[in-house]
Order: sequence, then structure tokens, then C-alpha cells
Amino acid sequence: MSDVFHADCPARQVLDHITSRWGIWVLIALQEKELRFYELRERIEGVSEKMLSQTLRTLVRDGLIWRAVEPSTPPKVTYGLTPLGRGTGERLAGMFGWIRDHAFDILAVQADYDQASVG
Repeated sequence: MSDVFHADCPARQVLDHITSRWGIWVLIALQEKELRFYELRERIEGVSEKMLSQTLRTLVRDGLIWRAVEPSTPPKVTYGLTPLGRGTGERLAGMFGWIRDHAFDILAVQADYDQASVG
């Protein structure tokens, strides 16, 4: 087993892809259902087409999502989670559920910290 704290650990590269700015959102969005490119772009506010395309390409290469192209004009491209991606997405959804449930608590602690730092 590799030590994830070492720079050459393969898990670090995969973790970088999963937890990239947009990778995590793609995996969570696809947890609910398969989506077309434009649906992902609309679902994930703030992502540019370029960054979404790049992120999708990386996650397909990693084997976390699949890509299906229907020949039409324009082509219909659909994305979904592979079994590896589903396992990752389930764990991310759990983490995000915890964050959602505790976000206001964390923000309150931040406000208290900031207030104490000013005084």
C-alpha cells in the first residue's frame, strides 16, 4: 500500500482529480442520474464549458464516469457514473450531507472567530 502523504503516491493524483474545483461537483451531480453535457453545465453553477469539458475528460480517463455519444446534429453526449464513480460519489454525497447539515454552525464559529480577532 502506498503512503498517501508521499508525493509519488498514485492515490494523490486520483484524489486531485476527484477533489478538483469541478470534479467533486460533477461526481455529485451524476450521483442522482445520467446527464447530458448541457444539463451538467446548467446544474453546476459557475463552471465554464471549457472547464466542464476538461473535467469530464479527466474523470472519463480515470474510469469514474462514462461518456456516450449519440450520432446526431449536434451530437448528444451523455455522462454517467461507472461502478468506481458510484462508490466515490456515495462517499462524497455523505461528506456533503454532513457539510450541509453543519454549514451554519461552521459559519457561526467563523463569525465568532472573526469578531474575537478584531477586538
